[in-house]
Amino acid sequence: QVQLIESGGELVQPGDSLRLSCTVSGRAINGYAMGWFRQAPGKEREFVAVIGGNNVYTFHADSVKSRFAISRDNAKNTVYLQMNSLKPEDTALYYCASRTHGEPGTSPSAFAYWGQGTQVTVSS
Repeated sequence: QVQLIESGGELVQPGDSLRLSCTVSGRAINGYAMGWFRQAPGKEREFVAVIGGNNVYTFHADSVKSRFAISRDNAKNTVYLQMNSLKPEDTALYYCASRTHGEPGTSPSAFAYWGQGTQVTVSS
């Protein structure tokens, strides 16, 4: 079966950087769009970034576009989220998700497969 496993989340201070990883097993990610979402306690799941199946198209939410960057390595079946200049409001459980085709999307309902999440906490 398809499994997505996120890693890299930590407790960090404001201004720090992190790189999250999402490794997929059971299904090659070649040709499939991949996304990152986040959810803070008591809040709804929020779109963060998406990358198209051809590794060319990327789109980031306005709240993170100047600081975060999504990328992928199809040979490693892995997608990354580089996060710089982290802010306390970035604190959330970060989820990796996969579509079943290569076109990007920003709605959680557009993604078929999800990981369990990795916690990012930004605090002094």
